[in-house]
Amino acid sequence: MASASYDFHHLPHVKTQSESKKALWVTLALTILFTAVEIAGGILSNSLALLSDSAHMASDVLALGLSMIALYLATRPPNPRFTFGFLRFEIITSFLNGLTLAVIALWILWEGIQRFLHPQPIQFRLMLGIAAIGLVVNATLTIVLSRSTKAEDNLNVQSALWHFIGDLISSIGVIVSALLIYWTGWTVFDPIISLVIAAIIFTGGAKIMRESYLILMEAVPERFDLEQIRADIRTIEGVEDVHDLHLWAISTDHYSLSAHVFVNEHIQPLCIILAVNELLKKKYGIEHATIQVEHAMLHDHGRYGRTFLEKKKILQ
Repeated sequence: MASASYDFHHLPHVKTQSESKKALWVTLALTILFTAVEIAGGILSNSLALLSDSAHMASDVLALGLSMIALYLATRPPNPRFTFGFLRFEIITSFLNGLTLAVIALWILWEGIQRFLHPQPIQFRLMLGIAAIGLVVNATLTIVLSRSTKAEDNLNVQSALWHFIGDLISSIGVIVSALLIYWTGWTVFDPIISLVIAAIIFTGGAKIMRESYLILMEAVPERFDLEQIRADIRTIEGVEDVHDLHLWAISTDHYSLSAHVFVNEHIQPLCIILAVNELLKKKYGIEHATIQVEHAMLHDHGRYGRTFLEKKKILQ
């Protein structure tokens, strides 16, 4: 029976994220509406800057849809097959969102180069009007998502926020481009602004992909110093050595740690485990830890174990 009662978990592998859900619903509705407006405006005005922004907005619709799926999956409890629940889908979605940003940036770069080679006339008044509306919409959505990320830590929503930070900058860029074209008559400003927008979008996408990649590769989260944690565990009475130490993130705020420790046979091992868990919880906020108590004479560790026993014998 695949239900929450099939097993006991010290760490709840679910998220409710009510604030994130509200923010994403509002954002998704406004994004769909404005994307349609901007695509039409970009085609009618023949502005690459506006079309590049509309392409980015279209990707936002896809990104937000994936984010909503991730949030709802995160509420599902673990089962015998997915023992960590479905929190990791949040990270997969974030990586896909970052990848989408990077691909869009490369497309804008290509189109910008083509416009340099083959300049085209632009209806700057329509371009300026659509961009002004976009500025208001994107500023509103950026504020909504920014408040959500402050209330609830969620890399998935952060990736959506980066989409709209890029959109906000894009809207500003389109407005600047339209004004420069109006004042100078040089349509070359349209692809120039597009290339700037592409660079900003690519930077945001690369940042999200890097954070997602590190979590998917189960790298030690940057907020932790693994060697300091090792040293702190060794200060606990009865702990003589710490090895096979692993620390990784299941999601943005769900951390797990496992470690093997050589212990003094005269100290109650359950007391050592309790002390280690208390240390990790109070000092580092790590609530999901698996500590395996060992003795080098009973558990074969090859050369490592023999070296440990030789040093221990010398110290005695």
